[in-house]
Amino acid sequence: KTLASGSDDRTVKLWDAVSGSQKSSLEGHTGAVYSVAFDPDGKTLASGSGDNTVKLWDAASGSPKSSLEGHTGAVYSVAFDPDGKTLASGSYDKTVKLWDAASGAQKSSLE
Repeated sequence: KTLASGSDDRTVKLWDAVSGSQKSSLEGHTGAVYSVAFDPDGKTLASGSGDNTVKLWDAASGSPKSSLEGHTGAVYSVAFDPDGKTLASGSYDKTVKLWDAASGAQKSSLE
């Protein structure tokens, strides 16, 4: 089991949930990381940041998969739908954006 955390140091950290030891530190955001979420199968991790982006990561390797841009304010919340096909992000810009989790394409913006 793996636990993810976001931090003011602009990283996402992956932890072994049993031992509590840090497994890896994912770097790529240029602002604090406010929210993290695994997709339902646990293979992809999303992170929302003060740099106005959502990043998708390969949860096993820690490699970046894509950077989703479109918000004009900090992203404070990320969540996958139950089938893992759509990712929602909530921002200080007063919008919720829906993204195609596979392609990273923005599907819609709720204002």
